[in-house]
Amino acid sequence: MFISIDEKAALWFTKEFEMNKPISIRLFPQYAGFGEKNKGYSLAFSIEQPADAGYAQEMNGITFYVEGNDVWFFKDTETYLSVDEALEEIQITYKEKAIH
Repeated sequence: MFISIDEKAALWFTKEFEMNKPISIRLFPQYAGFGEKNKGYSLAFSIEQPADAGYAQEMNGITFYVEGNDVWFFKDTETYLSVDEALEEIQITYKEKAIH
């Protein structure tokens, strides 16, 4: 599991959620839509404190985390969060890790 959040994406979350730092943002699979990685699931976000984080990463006063029971969604995957500047929206890109 690898999650990359660039600085523009971190700034996007600060503006989108209109929160003062420090904050915690949960990344989790949501059953909805078509989903690029897991059919029927898409990546969702919410402001919550971790209960049982299986992964956490801090950037610019924001802790991005995945709960232990959601780690399956990110398994064997590199997840990249950036900003689509034309749409001014978060952009999520997945790359499957090569398993040797």
